[in-house]
Amino acid sequence: MSSHQKFLLVYPRIPETYWSYSHALRFTGKRALMPPLGLATVAAMIPASYECRILDMNIEPLHDSDISEADLVLISAMIVQSRSMQGVISRCRRLGTRVAAGGPYPTSASEQIEGVDHFILGEAETIFPQFLSDYAAGNPKPRYESAARPSLCDSPIPRFDLLSMQKYESVPIQFSRGCPYDCEFCDIVQLFGRTVRSKPPRRFIAEMDAALATGFRGSMFVVDDNFIGNHRRTKELLRTVAAWQKQHRFPFQLCTEASIDLAHDRELLDLMVEAGFRMVFVGLESPVEDSLAAAGKKQNLRCSAVEAVRTIQRRGIEVAGGFIIGFDSDPADIFDRQIRFVQQLAIPTAMVGLLTALPQTALHRRLEREGRLTAAASGNNFSTTAMNFRPLLPPRLIAEGYRRVLRALYSPSRYFDRCLRLLRLYPRRNDVSVGPKPKGNMIRGAWRAILAVTRSLVRQTFSRYGLYYIRYMVHAIRLRPAQIVRIFTMAIQGHHHMTVTRSMFSRSAVVGAEEYKRVAGLDPGAVSGTLSHW
Repeated sequence: MSSHQKFLLVYPRIPETYWSYSHALRFTGKRALMPPLGLATVAAMIPASYECRILDMNIEPLHDSDISEADLVLISAMIVQSRSMQGVISRCRRLGTRVAAGGPYPTSASEQIEGVDHFILGEAETIFPQFLSDYAAGNPKPRYESAARPSLCDSPIPRFDLLSMQKYESVPIQFSRGCPYDCEFCDIVQLFGRTVRSKPPRRFIAEMDAALATGFRGSMFVVDDNFIGNHRRTKELLRTVAAWQKQHRFPFQLCTEASIDLAHDRELLDLMVEAGFRMVFVGLESPVEDSLAAAGKKQNLRCSAVEAVRTIQRRGIEVAGGFIIGFDSDPADIFDRQIRFVQQLAIPTAMVGLLTALPQTALHRRLEREGRLTAAASGNNFSTTAMNFRPLLPPRLIAEGYRRVLRALYSPSRYFDRCLRLLRLYPRRNDVSVGPKPKGNMIRGAWRAILAVTRSLVRQTFSRYGLYYIRYMVHAIRLRPAQIVRIFTMAIQGHHHMTVTRSMFSRSAVVGAEEYKRVAGLDPGAVSGTLSHW
């Protein structure tokens, strides 16, 4: 085989969801939220003699000529990208270009994917070198699979230089894989195991340096499924990151995902503030303790969710929350309880989804034993048709109640109320970066901020919710003028959430009072209006 090979690494389109932030990105002039970190990491493992290109279909189109000119197309995808991925595979078959596939979706559901020449399943550091060796020898196998959990000490530094970083809102980076918890509905343990493996601080810093070298400044998302899975190692990293951030005048505002026990380790929380973390996503799931217990979410039962969230918020870190409807233990009034729960928590970004049985999870295995599975998971749990099993609550009740929850939470009045309540909780001394002012970063990004603010003032003032927006802006600026960037950021994110909600449920989606009373047995008058599984 020729030593000069052309590899095209393709990242399929992600459909519009609450997670895509597509409507918010139009304010900042960005094309997509984050680039494909998995493919950038895989690209770092490809020999320098090969021509390598990453094509993200979320920021540029994939042309037939791109496929035809490549010797091999490598695809990585999550379940939510499955339809786009299958379309890419079909085009490759038609054009006669071989296809290799890996990543979370192929690793968990390869039997559902047709037309792939080479499956590379598992963590890339373990299995991809063998594929490359066989490919160079001219005899690549149809399937490579490994359940090994490799050390991350020498994980390759992602090829950020192959990405058009200025087209993205945030740069992704990874510290660890695995999670010590084993929630029934989550597939992280199946993909990465319960033993937390992490990179040495020097390796993580090298990746921050690589991202900085591209000229990118702004949001950096630490994509770990539980950043604090090992408190001791995370603290060691944070001390190093804080020093690096100060040395470089805070070029990055950090975000991540973590379990709720973050609130119980004050030293850890203080170090996150010092390092420049401004947001953390926490899986809060439900206000119903029986549902949390049945799902194995025991860490959420050890404390008051409200008190834990307040602890984090009062340190100046925004909490984004994940919430789930459809547990077997959910009562008929779960919809109103979720609405009250989210409002009480003062969480503007509340990602409420329907329970989905993902492949290889304990939930999937249990429902399969019980004969309740009805379809394969789509990966999009923000749809009234997303449930791929028979729930215990009536399906119509869940569908209509779920619509009502989303409409309520992302109504302008409730959304902006949560924003104002959150601002009141922030310490007055903190600014948008949660740490010392990143002056150099603010100067470099001034034009983008001015553009976003101008678009927000024009578009949102004259939108259908303009009066709520104006009222929010006036109160917010009076309340926390130093938080001006956060104030506009929450407003712009709210525009996205409201727009997606409106497009999802453009038709009347709320059951009538009498119908709801009949189905739920309630008084209508009391009813409120994921690496290197590359």
